Amino acid sequence: MTDQQPNQSGAARPTGKRQMAGVGTTTTSSSYEAKRVARTGPEDEKPGGGVASFLPEVVSEMRKVIWPTARQMVVYTLVVFAFLIVVTALVSGVDFVAGLGVEKILTP
Repeated sequence: MTDQQPNQSGAARPTGKRQMAGVGTTTTSSSYEAKRVARTGPEDEKPGGGVASFLPEVVSEMRKVIWPTARQMVVYTLVVFAFLIVVTALVSGVDFVAGLGVEKILTP
């Protein structure tokens, strides 16, 4: 397989998806150190904040939810019911045809 990029003498070959030409701007050791240093806070703190902070976090997240209007809920409900009716008709039709086929095969 040939590359679409022109060969340049002395140019580094791309090593990743985002890198088109040249040498990478970060090294693995520097990104590792940055992630290691980024940790802050006491080490004995429970992951997720513990049980006491759960309910306030739930309330905070529920305030961010964009709730549908009553009209949207009616439309969504009708769409779901219509879909259920179509799928039910499709499954029962396939079942009926398969039953006829099995009956034809099993009866002499």
